[in-house]
Amino acid sequence: MSDDGRHGLTIIAFVGSVFSPYYTWALKRGAASAENHCALNVALYGRDHPRWSMTERGRASVSRDACNFAIGPSALRWTGSHLEISIDEINVPWPSRVRGVVRVHPAGLSRFGTALDAAGRHRWGPIAPCARVEADFERPGLRWKGAAYLDSNEGDEPVTVPFREWDWARAAMPDGRTAVVYDVREKTGVEKVLALRFAPNGDAEPFAAPARRGLPASRWRIKRSMRSDAAAPLRIRESLEDAPFYARAVLEAGLLGETVTAVHETLNIPRLASPITRVMLPFRMPRVA
Repeated sequence: MSDDGRHGLTIIAFVGSVFSPYYTWALKRGAASAENHCALNVALYGRDHPRWSMTERGRASVSRDACNFAIGPSALRWTGSHLEISIDEINVPWPSRVRGVVRVHPAGLSRFGTALDAAGRHRWGPIAPCARVEADFERPGLRWKGAAYLDSNEGDEPVTVPFREWDWARAAMPDGRTAVVYDVREKTGVEKVLALRFAPNGDAEPFAAPARRGLPASRWRIKRSMRSDAAAPLRIRESLEDAPFYARAVLEAGLLGETVTAVHETLNIPRLASPITRVMLPFRMPRVA
């Protein structure tokens, strides 16, 4: 989020695109390579020049090593001090160029990692839980700086196998730390809550998660909730993403006795796995072989 609160940005680099209908269809036909289903999702939020792009590309358009990951004309590069993301994508559904450079400057790097599911086949860990971002876009013409967060998810199977839904949130705390809450529900009924506070150097400290409180459903009628202190206000300040299976918003909530601004996401797996959703997705996620 920008320092003035006017702009937001989410970037997700996929090796084996979690939401890809093409990857799902390939897996149903048999073995499918994650390397053949890569994408860079770029979402620019704000009243001025919103953009959204997610073009999937095959292995012929992908290369990567320890410090570089190229996906078609876009690329991520670790310089040794910061992550540099060069973006050259096309907005959907109305075609327009999305071109620029985003630099993520970590305060420190974290070595924390943990399983999200009972079987340990899905894992999450923050890379730079406390960071700064510089967004410098040529198309649209946009420049700003703000607070940032960088993490990683990986799995040995599709998310549709074990999970039913999850709510996730991260908030910058007044003391400079970042609080993260993962509230995960599996199809078996198993629930797992991860509540962690990360120092700028990446060190992790667990805390007792407050009770789950309901949020208004999304426009697609996805039920949402947030672990928030009972005495604190809980409200949606701004809706960022509202899809049939996924919602992202900026909340005012309570964590660790503080009223905080949190970025919140809800993923509804039955909606994602729906054949109707899969047929709709190519209109938002085109593929270039």
